[in-house]
Amino acid sequence: MTKNIRTEQKGDVLTLFFNRPDKKNALLTDMYADIAITLRSAAEDSAVRVVVITGNGDSFCAGNDLKNFLESPPMTPDAPVFQFMDSLARCPKPIIAAVNGIAVGVGTTMLLHCDLVYAVATAKFQFPFVNIALVPEYASTFLIPRMLGNAHASELMLLGEAFNADRAQALGIVNSVVAPEALMPTVMEKSQILANKPPAALRKTKALLRAGAEKISTQIDLENKALGESLKSPEFKEAAIAFLEKRAPDFRKFK
Repeated sequence: MTKNIRTEQKGDVLTLFFNRPDKKNALLTDMYADIAITLRSAAEDSAVRVVVITGNGDSFCAGNDLKNFLESPPMTPDAPVFQFMDSLARCPKPIIAAVNGIAVGVGTTMLLHCDLVYAVATAKFQFPFVNIALVPEYASTFLIPRMLGNAHASELMLLGEAFNADRAQALGIVNSVVAPEALMPTVMEKSQILANKPPAALRKTKALLRAGAEKISTQIDLENKALGESLKSPEFKEAAIAFLEKRAPDFRKFK
């Protein structure tokens, strides 16, 4: 376990913290690997009944660390980011997200695979993929249209604009918006309620609620293939160079 991922267990609730507050908890390759190991271990550990995911500092997760992403792009199915996606999507136990600040890119798409999501009023959400010449991931192109309809999904995915916690709740991405001081008490209260329920019935109910998992897996595979193609594109090269040069990318030259 790297220092950038921290875990804490209280009773039968395991809390996983993204721990790069100085980088707004942007995820590195080794962080994805550690999260995957932690979630798979929790799935097999009878002492863990509920998993909570949150961020240290004032951010939940700013998505991928773009510099690290450029240096170690995920090009094969065993890439740590894909292992993370698989471990979270397949976890049989309830997962609650405590969104304590910005949630960008995978910071937002991972919420679609959590069972309950609570956020502070100052949280900001964004699907920025098209803005950096990439495609959305983590089955978001399957889940968001079915949750929100094509009009809302297109607005979020094509424009790639940030939206606030109240809108996230109205769209159904977030269960409740709470005051900062109430976030973790609320999440721990819900965690304990779940932990006290019959575990087998809880697991079976979660599995039934996510009975379309094979469609999600298929969509993730399609997205990953498209992502691999995007990573080799001139558009992404321009986005990456612009990021490193701290300027706005110029996509007008592309057809």
